[in-house]
This record gives sequence, structure tokens and C-alpha cells, in this order.
Amino acid sequence: MTELAIIGGTGLTRLMNLDIERREVMHTPFGEPSGALTFGELCGRNVAFLPRHGYGHTIPPHMVNYRANLWALREAGAGQLISVCAVGGIRADFQPGAIAIPDQMIDYTWSRDHTLFEKDLPEVTHIDFTEPYCQALREQLIAAAGRAGIEIIRDGTYGATQGPRLETAAEIDRMERDGCHMVGMTGMPEASLARELGLCYAACAVSANLAAGRGAGPISMEAIEATLFTGMDKVGAILEQAISDSD
Repeated sequence: MTELAIIGGTGLTRLMNLDIERREVMHTPFGEPSGALTFGELCGRNVAFLPRHGYGHTIPPHMVNYRANLWALREAGAGQLISVCAVGGIRADFQPGAIAIPDQMIDYTWSRDHTLFEKDLPEVTHIDFTEPYCQALREQLIAAAGRAGIEIIRDGTYGATQGPRLETAAEIDRMERDGCHMVGMTGMPEASLARELGLCYAACAVSANLAAGRGAGPISMEAIEATLFTGMDKVGAILEQAISDSD
């Protein structure tokens, strides 16, 4: 039975060492997920994988069907969910290539389908979101990074923006004043939907670039791709160590 699922972000559209057993198209009450779920074995454990932006990386962050993605993974049996994401570094130590396991979140997105609790409810439903990430899974990832010999940032506040454009320097200044340490476009509503579904959810974030106004010049897409190419190798090592540790 699949108990662990991994959502791949920009730079991670497949798991290199996943021994693929099958792919399955899932249908949900909220429409179609970003693609077929890939099921296989990684480090001796059954794993489901889904690339958030599609296998061809064609779905922009504001158009991802987060509800369908999370519902499909839950229906596949996943109880734990690791989100891999690319972020821009705001805090000084979030240099390109840095890897962080965030512990907090601020949501700046708008107009996304952000909850499962909308229609035909027996009563109004609220979730506690004080701690947006699952602490047990965070600790597992932090410990795995240590055993893999990979230096990480053990916490940080993720600011989720609408996209697909990058932010202005003034917006990043505001986010820093708000307490954000990194900026991404996919953390919400993914995290809150996972909580609504009772999933243990944590993120592994790769700093792909310095956020707007933090570097010497314009943000280069070519530089981002080069950073993610090496950064995702480290993420893969952390994931495999975490999966091995959980056996």
C-alpha cells in the first residue's frame, strides 16, 4: 500500500531512482490532477509521485488544480506528503542552492480554489492551521539531511505569492517586513488542503535564486535552471535517506 507521496515542483518532474510499477489516471470530484500518478518503489518503500506542474511542466502555479492533486493522492492511500518546491531567497542565508525545511507560512495568493469545505456541508468546518507543516515529517527530513551529510536550513517562513510573474523588489521588501524568509508560488493552498484531508504534509524547499531586489541585477531563468539542476540532486538524496530511515 502506498503511504508516502511526493509532489515534485519546478526542477523535479520525475524521481530518478524510482522503480516504476504503474501509472494511473485518477478522477476526483474536483476535476483532473496535474497528471497521472506514478507508483513505484523507492528505497524499499511504496511511493506515489505527482509533478505539480505536469510531466511537461506546462501548468502555471495559479492554474494548478491543488484540490484534485491532494484528493487523488489521499485516495491512493497516502498519509504522508512531501512537497518539493523551488523558492526565491529573501533572508541573507537563503542563497541560491540552499535547502530549507520551512516551518511557517504566509499566504498572499488570491482567487484559487483553496478549500474542500464549500458545498453541502452538515456544518461549517474550520481547521487549526497554527502550525501549517507536520512537525513529525519535518523532523524526519531534517534528520535525513544530517545523515546524508547535506547542510540545510532547519526552519523558515514561506511566503506564497500568486504568480506566474516574479515579485517586485517592493513586494519582497514588504514580505521581509512581514517575516518571510523565502518566496514561492505553490505552497498555498496545497498545505491547507493537506490539513483539511488529514495528511501529514511537509516541504523541502530549494532556493533557486535571490528574490527580487536582493541580487545585483535581473533574475536570470538560465541561472535558476542551473541552480535547480544541482539542488534537486541534493533533494533526491534527502528524500531517499528519509525513506530509508522510515523502514
